[in-house]
Amino acid sequence: MTQTEAFRRQMPPPLGLRPLNLPEPFETTLRNGLEVVIVEDRRLPLVSFRLAFRSGDANDPASLPGLSDMMSHLLTEGTETRTSRQIAEEVERLGATLTVGSGSDFTTVAGSALSIYSDEILELLAEVTLRSSFPQNEIDLARENTKQLLIQQRAQPTFLASERMSRVIFGEHPYARISPTPDSLDAMTREEMLRFREVTMVPNNAVMLVVGDVDREGALARVNEFFGNWASRSLPDLNFPPPPNREARATYLVDRPGSAQSNIVIANLGITRTNPDYFPMLLMHTILGANASSRLFMNLREEKGYTYGAYSNLDARRLLGTFRVSAEVRTAVTGVSLREFFYELGRIRDEAVSEEEIENAKSYLTGVFPIRIETQDGLIDQLVSIKMFDLPKDYLLTYRDRVNGVTANEIQRVAQSHVTPDRAAIVVVGDAAEISGQIQAFANVIELYDTEGNQKTEGGRQ
Repeated sequence: MTQTEAFRRQMPPPLGLRPLNLPEPFETTLRNGLEVVIVEDRRLPLVSFRLAFRSGDANDPASLPGLSDMMSHLLTEGTETRTSRQIAEEVERLGATLTVGSGSDFTTVAGSALSIYSDEILELLAEVTLRSSFPQNEIDLARENTKQLLIQQRAQPTFLASERMSRVIFGEHPYARISPTPDSLDAMTREEMLRFREVTMVPNNAVMLVVGDVDREGALARVNEFFGNWASRSLPDLNFPPPPNREARATYLVDRPGSAQSNIVIANLGITRTNPDYFPMLLMHTILGANASSRLFMNLREEKGYTYGAYSNLDARRLLGTFRVSAEVRTAVTGVSLREFFYELGRIRDEAVSEEEIENAKSYLTGVFPIRIETQDGLIDQLVSIKMFDLPKDYLLTYRDRVNGVTANEIQRVAQSHVTPDRAAIVVVGDAAEISGQIQAFANVIELYDTEGNQKTEGGRQ
């Protein structure tokens, strides 16, 4: 082999870490308790706003799952002075964006525009937040559209798998609810939405983040002008029930007759976002199943050909979390796919990862991190997470050092602590007649459900 050929066969070494050069955030709190974070970034004539509330789907009343999502959707569908169409036309006139989103732990009202329109989009953001009126015709339309969406979701095996797994892992905790029901949608009145907004969207439970081409003093004055008279309120005490304590492995089969594939999810209760084990878990997850070069993908797809992709998921939330692995496989290979999953889960626990694997994972994580924060939206999304999950103020600056400081011993330790196949919940969505026999070897108990979530039978191993 010539020297030129040898050179072509060698992977080039990774580039050195580039400095982040993050602007210093300015932080203050208004008299009503609203936290304000301003980051002056004059590289482009753009500005982004995020008003983030520490209230999300988990705060829905037990009898009204989906209320946060419905309320969030309707915030921009009419106010005391503008109709839904007028709001949309104003956003279009400004060439701006105005969106609302609700997750399990927090809700955000987001706006962005050219900096010359920063006052206009901030005023519009304040209007939909503080003076949304929830017109009855918009409620009726949203209710019917959501009911149709529920029908579509129940035809999707990925939704059925997520629904069953959430109920199994979280039990009576509100994280167990991932969608509304037809009954809860019918019970969502205009009065209930107005009351819920007044209780959950309060300044002393929120953070306003401003990133972009702004003057700090001017931006703060505008935020104070639009939100300074917003009255604070006492926050309700929330006492959520603990998740179930799993002592043994169990399988939950959702029968989808005629399905050509089986959707497999294997999960354990995981960690919260602020758990000290987060970074070792992140490295472990990256090695095991985060991308197309991870162990699960290489095993189940590249070597075995059972699936188009097999992955792991590290879901670390404010109150609880899960660690899960999943794939969509051909019906005929459901059982052998489960075997390979448990093989890889056992291997990540029992064997130390190689130096090559850990170095590749570190290079990947530290390499993509600057990309995630190089845009205004990317940076402001990271700042929202820091505030909503109560992460350290220097989280962005220390992220790469925290990643690079993880050792192989730490990865094995957290795998042994938080990846527990002997107590895992196994959810399989597929044709029960074809796969029941294949999965019986993996659990002493199999619970059978239909696609509406109703339990059909309960039986043990034959």
